[in-house]
Amino acid sequence: MCPVCWGSVVPALLPQWTTAHIAVGVSSGRYEGALRDVIHAFKYEGRRSLADPLGRLMRDTGRALLDDCDYVVPVPLHPWRRLRRGFNQARDLAVRLDRPVVDALWRLRATPSQMTLSAGARRTNVRNAFIASPFANIDDRVVVLVDDVRTTGATLDECAKELLRTGAREVRALTIAMAEKSVV
Repeated sequence: MCPVCWGSVVPALLPQWTTAHIAVGVSSGRYEGALRDVIHAFKYEGRRSLADPLGRLMRDTGRALLDDCDYVVPVPLHPWRRLRRGFNQARDLAVRLDRPVVDALWRLRATPSQMTLSAGARRTNVRNAFIASPFANIDDRVVVLVDDVRTTGATLDECAKELLRTGAREVRALTIAMAEKSVV
């Protein structure tokens, strides 16, 4: 992405947010314009080289969340979706945040895409869709969930609920973008 396009990224109106299970979340920008186009190229066109500049943007915006966390945890894809896409965009971003990455969650169900669902339907869609990995120890740890876009926060909150249930001391969240019209 050229410097002019990066300069057109609009900061999120309320870059810091919370949910029922997330102590604090931060989104780097609004899910619109150039940033939306870049996220789509990264996620749906397989332009994985975009993970570097997107990761830098997230690292800069989320520095306060990351500095004293123990681990970053990417939001998992269902194995079939990961196989079709060829990669997990959240994991590609997580490895660029200069913190230890732990795959602490597994996605149990192949849920329909959240893209066209209402806020209530999104919460129902992801309810009980995640389980903690038996191989990850997050007891009494501060973790930062990583995903590309926060719309309603339903996926992130469901992931956070599972991490807290299995022993995390605190869950934070960091995303590239936030849909400004979203309501939790």
